[in-house]
Amino acid sequence: MNINFKTFKFFYFLGIGGIGMSAIARYFNSIGKVVYGHDKEKTLLTKKLEKEGIHINYKDNEKLIPKYINSDKCLIIYTSAIYKNCKQWIFLKKNCKNIIKRSKVLSLITQDKICIAIGGTHGKTTTCSLLAHIFYNSKINFTALLGGISENYKSNLILNGDQYFLIEADEFDHSFLYLNPNIACITSLDQDHIDIYPKKKLLKKAYINFIKKIKNPYKKIFLCKEDNIFYKNAIYYSINKKYTYYSDNIVIKNNIWYFDFHTPLSTWKSLTLSIPGLHNLKNFTAALSISDYLKIDQKKIRKSLLLFKGVERRYSIHYKSNKKIYIDDYAHHPTEISALIKTVNKCYPKKKILGIFQPHLFSRTKFFLKKFAKSLEKLDFIILLDIYPSRECPIENKHITSNILFDKIKNKNKIITSLSKTLKILIKVHYNFDIIITMGAGNIDTLINPIKQFLYKKYK
Repeated sequence: MNINFKTFKFFYFLGIGGIGMSAIARYFNSIGKVVYGHDKEKTLLTKKLEKEGIHINYKDNEKLIPKYINSDKCLIIYTSAIYKNCKQWIFLKKNCKNIIKRSKVLSLITQDKICIAIGGTHGKTTTCSLLAHIFYNSKINFTALLGGISENYKSNLILNGDQYFLIEADEFDHSFLYLNPNIACITSLDQDHIDIYPKKKLLKKAYINFIKKIKNPYKKIFLCKEDNIFYKNAIYYSINKKYTYYSDNIVIKNNIWYFDFHTPLSTWKSLTLSIPGLHNLKNFTAALSISDYLKIDQKKIRKSLLLFKGVERRYSIHYKSNKKIYIDDYAHHPTEISALIKTVNKCYPKKKILGIFQPHLFSRTKFFLKKFAKSLEKLDFIILLDIYPSRECPIENKHITSNILFDKIKNKNKIITSLSKTLKILIKVHYNFDIIITMGAGNIDTLINPIKQFLYKKYK
């Protein structure tokens, strides 16, 4: 399907509340297009989109679809995550002609620009956001479409020109294979999206195919050495191991992390790791490696690190006092949960942690059952919530529940409950714990404000 966005005046997004979809919706809205969309839930993000002038309907009713939908000047954009029985989706497929997948739109937006794509099971949003922040502070002409809300810019779209495009390469449903970036990075290679890649070798094969799509000018791939993926002429980066780029000499002073970064020509001493954790040091190293390769001034990079506030729901501290600390994180994979808990223990040794976890997807929960249990056992107390189904059908997966995971967790200090009852339980049991963590990729973020309000009221 050959698409020229200039010929379209109207854009209709099916699943507009998704983090990737909303960034593209914001992009078209910013260049003067009329943007409408549908999503099944009203969220903080969709409310912000509406304030920006984007029209959204929330009921799955084809009568709510705008009248211009059949116009030759209307383009319909959908996400792979749309639920199968969505009435609007069924209607649009049957009655409309200009329909295109989100990942294809991303490739078309970036096809005539210098595209830098960040991929990987973990860390791509933090890496891409930091790189965008470095570009912005270095006054580079660029646009970034992020997979999370930047704390610095309060958006997943950063507009500062269009010479470069910074985007995330999403492996779900092989979406990243639509892209043809000039520079790419793979931050990690850990098995996930089991419905798409039931075996890790299939995921690795997909990433190799992604690497093969990198084009000139540049035609460079940055790979994390720790993730055991080899490709000819790749630029490798690492933490603690000496490769083309690497970071080491981690020092923690007054709960602030510092590290040294090594380029092929020099060593940058005592840089600030504004988001703690070895996993984040990998992400920072990736962004720094690309920045140095593009010859961005070291002083501007240092300043950017000092000013970088991170990404919403990535080690976000919402409350901190002498009595309690509350951290929220997007962690929804066993590797991410283990890394988060390890980081909290490193920052706050000997503190007791209460963790609230909402599993995301039936397929992920089933496949990683033992690994989820093992990672959650590292908490002092666990509140386990119902599985958030997302795109998966609860009826088809009714035999997979949080109870199965709950029984696998050996820690005796655990409770299983629903999202709606979580705050009441937390209020009863929180006294014995120093740190509260909420984790998950579903709608657990709706607990953030109620928990904050409770803590501020309780511990003034």
